[in-house]
Amino acid sequence: MNTALAHHKILGLEAFLERRRALGPDFELVFTNGCFDLLHPGHVDLLARARALGQGLILGLNSDASVRRIKGPDRPVVCERERAFVLAGLSSVDFVVLFEEDTPLNLITAVRPRVLVKGGDWPVERIVGREAVEAAGGRVVSLPLLPGYSTTALLERIRGR
Repeated sequence: MNTALAHHKILGLEAFLERRRALGPDFELVFTNGCFDLLHPGHVDLLARARALGQGLILGLNSDASVRRIKGPDRPVVCERERAFVLAGLSSVDFVVLFEEDTPLNLITAVRPRVLVKGGDWPVERIVGREAVEAAGGRVVSLPLLPGYSTTALLERIRGR
Protein backbone atom coordinates (compact mmCIF):
# COMPACT_ATOMS: atom_id res chain seq x y z
CA MET A 1 0.00 0.00 0.00
CA ASN A 2 1.13 3.50 -0.73
CA THR A 3 1.67 4.90 2.78
CA ALA A 4 0.72 8.33 1.48
CA LEU A 5 -2.80 6.89 1.16
CA ALA A 6 -3.00 5.58 4.71
CA HIS A 7 -5.85 7.00 6.77
CA HIS A 8 -6.96 6.32 10.34
CA LYS A 9 -10.53 5.68 9.17
CA ILE A 10 -9.50 2.78 6.87
CA LEU A 11 -9.53 -0.38 8.96
CA GLY A 12 -9.38 -4.12 8.51
CA LEU A 13 -12.34 -6.04 9.89
CA GLU A 14 -10.60 -7.16 13.09
CA ALA A 15 -9.39 -3.63 13.86
CA PHE A 16 -12.87 -2.28 13.23
CA LEU A 17 -14.46 -4.90 15.50
CA GLU A 18 -12.09 -3.86 18.31
CA ARG A 19 -13.14 -0.25 17.78
CA ARG A 20 -16.80 -1.33 17.64
CA ARG A 21 -16.52 -3.08 21.03
CA ALA A 22 -14.96 0.05 22.53
CA LEU A 23 -17.89 2.16 21.30
CA GLY A 24 -20.29 0.07 23.38
CA PRO A 25 -23.57 -1.71 22.71
CA ASP A 26 -25.71 1.45 22.64
CA PHE A 27 -23.69 3.14 19.87
CA GLU A 28 -26.00 3.81 16.90
CA LEU A 29 -23.87 2.42 14.06
CA VAL A 30 -25.07 2.93 10.50
CA PHE A 31 -23.79 0.70 7.68
CA THR A 32 -23.82 1.20 3.95
CA ASN A 33 -21.77 -0.30 1.17
CA GLY A 34 -20.89 -0.01 -2.47
CA CYS A 35 -18.23 0.30 -5.13
CA PHE A 36 -17.95 4.12 -5.09
CA ASP A 37 -15.82 3.94 -8.22
CA LEU A 38 -16.01 7.60 -9.24
CA LEU A 39 -17.21 9.71 -6.35
CA HIS A 40 -19.94 12.14 -7.41
CA PRO A 41 -22.49 14.42 -5.69
CA GLY A 42 -25.04 11.60 -5.46
CA HIS A 43 -22.60 9.55 -3.38
CA VAL A 44 -21.72 12.46 -1.09
CA ASP A 45 -25.42 13.26 -0.56
CA LEU A 46 -26.33 9.64 0.22
CA LEU A 47 -23.45 9.22 2.67
CA ALA A 48 -24.33 12.44 4.51
CA ARG A 49 -27.98 11.39 4.86
CA ALA A 50 -26.99 7.87 5.94
CA ARG A 51 -24.65 9.26 8.61
CA ALA A 52 -27.46 11.44 9.95
CA LEU A 53 -29.38 8.27 10.88
CA GLY A 54 -26.99 7.35 13.69
CA GLN A 55 -23.86 8.18 15.65
CA GLY A 56 -21.33 6.77 13.20
CA LEU A 57 -21.18 5.48 9.62
CA ILE A 58 -19.20 2.46 8.48
CA LEU A 59 -18.81 2.12 4.74
CA GLY A 60 -18.23 -1.39 3.40
CA LEU A 61 -16.19 -0.89 0.23
CA ASN A 62 -16.11 -3.52 -2.51
CA SER A 63 -12.57 -4.64 -3.31
CA ASP A 64 -11.22 -4.28 -6.85
CA ALA A 65 -11.84 -7.99 -7.56
CA SER A 66 -15.40 -7.70 -6.29
CA VAL A 67 -16.07 -4.62 -8.43
CA ARG A 68 -14.76 -6.44 -11.53
CA ARG A 69 -17.08 -9.39 -10.90
CA ILE A 70 -20.08 -7.10 -10.39
CA LYS A 71 -19.43 -4.31 -12.92
CA GLY A 72 -17.24 -5.97 -15.55
CA PRO A 73 -13.58 -6.08 -16.64
CA ASP A 74 -13.29 -2.30 -17.25
CA ARG A 75 -14.07 -1.50 -13.63
CA PRO A 76 -13.07 -0.20 -11.24
CA VAL A 77 -11.62 2.91 -12.78
CA VAL A 78 -10.11 3.90 -9.42
CA CYS A 79 -8.31 1.24 -7.35
CA GLU A 80 -9.58 0.19 -3.92
CA ARG A 81 -6.89 1.98 -1.90
CA GLU A 82 -7.55 5.27 -3.69
CA ARG A 83 -11.33 4.87 -3.38
CA ALA A 84 -10.96 4.08 0.34
CA PHE A 85 -8.71 7.11 0.89
CA VAL A 86 -11.11 9.52 -0.83
CA LEU A 87 -14.11 8.14 1.08
CA ALA A 88 -12.23 8.30 4.39
CA GLY A 89 -11.68 12.00 3.72
CA LEU A 90 -15.41 12.69 3.88
CA SER A 91 -16.69 13.99 7.23
CA SER A 92 -19.79 11.80 6.95
CA VAL A 93 -17.74 8.57 6.82
CA ASP A 94 -16.36 7.36 10.15
CA PHE A 95 -14.92 4.00 9.08
CA VAL A 96 -14.06 2.30 5.77
CA VAL A 97 -13.68 -1.49 5.64
CA LEU A 98 -12.92 -3.31 2.40
CA PHE A 99 -14.63 -6.61 1.62
CA GLU A 100 -13.79 -9.21 -1.04
CA GLU A 101 -17.16 -10.91 -1.50
CA ASP A 102 -19.75 -9.85 -4.05
CA THR A 103 -22.17 -8.92 -1.26
CA PRO A 104 -21.51 -7.42 2.16
CA LEU A 105 -23.53 -10.06 4.04
CA ASN A 106 -20.56 -11.45 5.99
CA LEU A 107 -19.41 -7.94 6.88
CA ILE A 108 -22.90 -6.87 7.99
CA THR A 109 -23.23 -10.01 10.12
CA ALA A 110 -19.87 -9.32 11.79
CA VAL A 111 -20.45 -5.58 12.27
CA ARG A 112 -24.05 -5.77 13.58
CA PRO A 113 -25.17 -2.25 12.64
CA ARG A 114 -28.30 -0.70 14.13
CA VAL A 115 -29.19 0.85 10.77
CA LEU A 116 -28.54 -0.59 7.29
CA VAL A 117 -28.79 1.89 4.42
CA LYS A 118 -28.78 1.59 0.63
CA GLY A 119 -29.75 4.00 -2.12
CA GLY A 120 -33.32 4.22 -3.36
CA ASP A 121 -32.57 2.01 -6.35
CA TRP A 122 -32.64 -0.85 -3.81
CA PRO A 123 -36.09 -1.75 -2.45
CA VAL A 124 -35.85 -2.60 1.27
CA GLU A 125 -36.86 -6.22 0.70
CA ARG A 126 -33.89 -6.73 -1.66
CA ILE A 127 -31.21 -5.13 0.53
CA VAL A 128 -28.56 -7.70 1.43
CA GLY A 129 -28.34 -8.17 5.19
CA ARG A 130 -31.87 -6.96 5.89
CA GLU A 131 -32.89 -10.13 7.69
CA ALA A 132 -29.84 -10.12 9.97
CA VAL A 133 -30.24 -6.45 10.91
CA GLU A 134 -33.97 -6.68 11.51
CA ALA A 135 -33.58 -9.91 13.51
CA ALA A 136 -31.21 -8.05 15.86
CA GLY A 137 -33.74 -5.23 16.31
CA GLY A 138 -32.21 -2.84 13.79
CA ARG A 139 -33.81 -1.08 10.87
CA VAL A 140 -33.22 -1.03 7.13
CA VAL A 141 -33.62 2.14 5.08
CA SER A 142 -33.65 2.78 1.34
CA LEU A 143 -32.84 6.47 0.84
CA PRO A 144 -33.97 8.30 -2.30
CA LEU A 145 -31.12 9.05 -4.68
CA LEU A 146 -30.14 12.53 -5.74
CA PRO A 147 -31.52 12.69 -9.32
CA GLY A 148 -29.16 12.88 -12.26
CA TYR A 149 -26.07 11.21 -10.80
CA SER A 150 -24.72 7.78 -11.68
CA THR A 151 -21.20 6.42 -12.05
CA THR A 152 -22.25 4.42 -15.13
CA ALA A 153 -23.73 7.54 -16.79
CA LEU A 154 -20.62 9.54 -15.87
CA LEU A 155 -18.37 6.90 -17.44
CA GLU A 156 -20.50 6.83 -20.59
CA ARG A 157 -20.20 10.61 -20.86
CA ILE A 158 -16.42 10.42 -20.37
CA ARG A 159 -16.15 7.70 -23.00
CA GLY A 160 -18.27 9.76 -25.43
CA ARG A 161 -21.19 7.32 -25.65
